[in-house]
Amino acid sequence: MVLSGCAIIVRGQPRGGPPPERQINLSNVRAGALARRAAQSQPDVKDTPDEPWAFQAREFLRKKMIGKEVCFTVEVKTLQGREYGMVYLGKVNTSGENIAESLVAEGLAVVRREGIRGTSKNPPPPPPPTPTLSQVRLCDLEDQAKAAKRGQWSEGGGAHTIRDLKYSIENPRHFVDSLHQKPVNAIIEHVRDGSVVRALLLPDYYLVTVMLSGVKCPTFKREADGSETPEPFAAEAKFFTESRLLQRDVQIILESCPNQIILGTILHPNGNITELLLKEGFARCVDWSMAVYTQGAEKLRAAERSAKERKVRMWKDYVAPTANLDQKDRQFVAKVMQVVNADAIVVKLNSGEYKTIHLSSIRPPRIEGEEKNKDKDKRFRPLYDIPYMFEAREFLRKKLIGKKVNVMVDYIRAATAGAETGPVPAFPERTCATVTIGGINIAEALISKGLATVIRYRQDDDQRSSHYDELLAAEARAIKNGKGLHSKKEVPIHRVADISGETQKAKQFLPFLQRAGRSEAVVEYVFSGSRLKLYMPKETCLITFLLAGIECPRGSRNIPGGIAEPFSEEAMLFTKELVLQREVEVEVESMDKAGNFIGWLHIEGVNLSVALVENSLSKVHFTAERSAYCKTLQSAEETARQRKDKIWANYVEKPPAELAQVSEEKERVANYRAVYVTEITDGLHFYAQDVETGENLENLMETMRAELASHPPVEGAFSAHRGDHCIAKFADGEWYRARVEKVESPAKVHVFYIDYGNREIVSSVRLATLPPSFSTRTLPSQATEYAFAFIQVPQDEDARADAVDCVVRDIQNTQCLLNVEYPGATCPLVTLQFSDSKDDVGLGLVKEGLVMVETRKEKHLQKMVTEYLNGQESAKSARLNIWRYGDFRADDAEEFGYSR
Repeated sequence: MVLSGCAIIVRGQPRGGPPPERQINLSNVRAGALARRAAQSQPDVKDTPDEPWAFQAREFLRKKMIGKEVCFTVEVKTLQGREYGMVYLGKVNTSGENIAESLVAEGLAVVRREGIRGTSKNPPPPPPPTPTLSQVRLCDLEDQAKAAKRGQWSEGGGAHTIRDLKYSIENPRHFVDSLHQKPVNAIIEHVRDGSVVRALLLPDYYLVTVMLSGVKCPTFKREADGSETPEPFAAEAKFFTESRLLQRDVQIILESCPNQIILGTILHPNGNITELLLKEGFARCVDWSMAVYTQGAEKLRAAERSAKERKVRMWKDYVAPTANLDQKDRQFVAKVMQVVNADAIVVKLNSGEYKTIHLSSIRPPRIEGEEKNKDKDKRFRPLYDIPYMFEAREFLRKKLIGKKVNVMVDYIRAATAGAETGPVPAFPERTCATVTIGGINIAEALISKGLATVIRYRQDDDQRSSHYDELLAAEARAIKNGKGLHSKKEVPIHRVADISGETQKAKQFLPFLQRAGRSEAVVEYVFSGSRLKLYMPKETCLITFLLAGIECPRGSRNIPGGIAEPFSEEAMLFTKELVLQREVEVEVESMDKAGNFIGWLHIEGVNLSVALVENSLSKVHFTAERSAYCKTLQSAEETARQRKDKIWANYVEKPPAELAQVSEEKERVANYRAVYVTEITDGLHFYAQDVETGENLENLMETMRAELASHPPVEGAFSAHRGDHCIAKFADGEWYRARVEKVESPAKVHVFYIDYGNREIVSSVRLATLPPSFSTRTLPSQATEYAFAFIQVPQDEDARADAVDCVVRDIQNTQCLLNVEYPGATCPLVTLQFSDSKDDVGLGLVKEGLVMVETRKEKHLQKMVTEYLNGQESAKSARLNIWRYGDFRADDAEEFGYSR
């Protein structure tokens, strides 16, 4: 750096960091002093202007020396540490150009003819010194410059006025706008840090502070005591910029002036310093100023990405958001099956797996106080009640459903737990990606229409869209044009009537829909293979629609006990893939007593009822006989039956004669399986879990409790109704799945724990809604009711209690082996064995005289019945328990409640 016409800063070669600096003052010459601004802490001191020819002398040295290697000699060093000497261009020896002589020859400095400055502070008056050869040479050059009237010896003035833009122009923004982002010649006068410089704009000599657009380097933090603490790599970044730009001739594009901060880009013949800083890991991109960068924001992102990949300097500990993903998981092609929300879709991968993808860095439409509205209005429906939510969903649905898209995963947002207090919701892990179709970025298209907004991130948060700048630009366009959410017009209102399950309303709509013939509809939801929820655009209503003419396998939610019929899940997936969120045509024929419409659904010429039958996922119902599609359905069923696929896999067509025969005697099948007995009732029935599925239950309970711990339910928010599935807090303080059996009052709700078989009366404050991901569709009820085969329980309460106590003591909360012997009126009747000894539990009760034997007439069971009767006879002979007074089952003992 050239401080003035007679002072320079030199530094050595860098070795592992910025090298030390050294100021050298030229001996025996003096140049004019440059202007100096008074310190703000000294209000009485005035600014000093440039002395004549001071700026020209500085410029002469700057152009001659900046960036060049020099050789210097130190002649005098003062007590204050100032060094005076001679400086020569070139690095070999003093044979190079003498800078002081060049200055004097140009008339830009005067020679100190009084001699060399002394070394003591207050020396005595010295005798007149003897001039040195260098002084004589300088005096001769000065005399020649005077004679030639060069520089300050000329007749013209040499004053320059340098003005600080901050103080000389009232509105810097107007000044920046007046330049129209055209390059301006400038000299970099000072480097504050890697991304902030002071520049002298030419030819008007305005001094201006410029911050580089789009980037930020580590800075020097000023402490309370006035000292500065550098952030990591701040000194290196400053040196990087200084060594390339300080006092160099450059061009600057002044791009914007927000809040009196001038943003610009510095162009040097050797490159753009902004991109170089990023590429070398000395800076990071900043979103707030990226938008004004005129040289292409993608160049800055690419430079930053290069530094991240090489893990240089600021990024030495950087881990990419998708570093743990394989390439096939990072970028793939998939088919869109469902639009979940304005920012989320469900896609089907080539492997057949379904995956939920969230669009990176966008936020769907929302309203303030959304959670409060949900609490106040239980019928709050975000899709229709949140402004522009329906338009956003429809845009995605029409654009994407059934289409193949390119998915590039940008980051995976970790699961977040909801706060104990406050409205912050809990979110599961989310895969966020950029989704494109036909080269169009769907998120960008959504934002440009004003149907979503861009998420603002912390500066150090790299989990964002790989096209984040394009999203910001799209949002700026939408705001400028007043599109969608940014429009000042009235928001669209969707008054959609939901008549699902509303019998009276359904009756009013039925004649109209029947007369309409084929009506347009959109499939909003698929409950099962043959049960759907439809949105009727013309009628602006939602209806539940049942497919006519077929009998589809029922799912667990539609069957008491929660065990789904075979292929019910496959049927539902088939229907989803074919019609979910597609535009279809429906013919309404009738309705059931629950207010559900029944009819035929067509999509692109395909009758869904026929398609289900053709694919062996449904049977023809007898009601199809009066339909125009009867022959088509019967033909499809016959074809499917011959293929013996899915629901027809075990179908065997029997001749009529064989069907009429009653199967003769069969052998008893002893197929024992391991169960865990969880509850025993007063009537000697018991509940048991299959050991085989026990691990599934444990995993479900563990996951459910973890989710409830992070996002606890609101106390008292659940309204109990008979038959509802819910979760209940047991005496141990843990949540379990339950079913409401009876509601006496909010304080007395009878619940049945579906996985364990026990019952309890609880207050409604101990109940909460069962999360859908843990419903019986995910895992059916695990507790199954059984009764002992070949046993008749005593009707006497004391005798029955003795038998129950014995069973509780022996088998409750233990693992046993169970075999179903024959069906019962309310539950299967079984034999139970101890898992270790293989002894029959029921036979043991008989032998102890605690129960009686129930005789069965089936021939294949006679061996078991005989064994039980022999055990009963031995108990009677020993007069054990109920037989202690003999055989009490005589005909005259009916008043005691016994009979043979």
